[in-house]
Amino acid sequence: MVALAACGDSADASGSGGAGSTGDATASGGQTATTSAAGGASTTNGSGGGATFVLPPPNAGLDYQLGGAYDPPPGVDIVTRDRNAPSAGALYDICYINGYQAQQEEDSFWLNDHPDLVLRDGNGDPIIDPDWDEMLLDITTPEKRAALADIVGGWIDGCAASEYEGVEIDNLDTYSRSSGLITEDDAVLFMTLLSARAHAAGLAIAQKNAAEIVGRRAEMGTDFAVAEECNVYDECDVYTGAYGDAVLLIEYSHVPFETGCANFPQLSIVLRDLDLVTPSDPGYSYDGC
Repeated sequence: MVALAACGDSADASGSGGAGSTGDATASGGQTATTSAAGGASTTNGSGGGATFVLPPPNAGLDYQLGGAYDPPPGVDIVTRDRNAPSAGALYDICYINGYQAQQEEDSFWLNDHPDLVLRDGNGDPIIDPDWDEMLLDITTPEKRAALADIVGGWIDGCAASEYEGVEIDNLDTYSRSSGLITEDDAVLFMTLLSARAHAAGLAIAQKNAAEIVGRRAEMGTDFAVAEECNVYDECDVYTGAYGDAVLLIEYSHVPFETGCANFPQLSIVLRDLDLVTPSDPGYSYDGC
């Protein structure tokens, strides 16, 4: 499944900031929703000390700008951008973070400053995602999850400071590319830490892809879903079964996009080019239902 981890998140990795995490958090629950100015639901999470965050407005125009920021097309109310880009000032802005793998341009940060947080094989070599040529981060112990949650949590805090309303953590399914070293439980436990950090910062947090673990939503503490090519893989109803209308769909070819528009008119759906380039690039493509 397309991960799009290489499309954004491109600037300095070194400033973690914010309070650190000390271990695996408990799952979130006990949510109470009211209406909000941003058009979605304002939700209080029981595990976040009463922190309030806003869900994306349902069936709103969506744009996915990980390849570069630009003025959203008319009618777009939800915009996703890389964590190093300014928020779009849309009705609802989502901050993209590659939380489970290392951006190629940030390899030196991980290898020089945090070599123990890079997943390695029996020879001590980093394990690489073959699709995106990215090193996998090591979330296999509580101590390493806590250390990584401190770094990624600093990025989450930065999203909040940049006036984003939600955060999307990519590569939740990295365990499937780890040669069996990372388990599904490891991925869920790490997401639980990141969800607690997002909620404390007043942000909603998305499950990105990984339809096979949608049933563990309560453990992860995730609030909405971002699904790429779910019409290609016939998975969209899996996400809506758990998240209702709080599901954002990204398709990269016309037929699945049209299928999604016909079958899921209640959802926000966008058609984008695979490289997510800006309108000045000849390869740019955008359409919405």
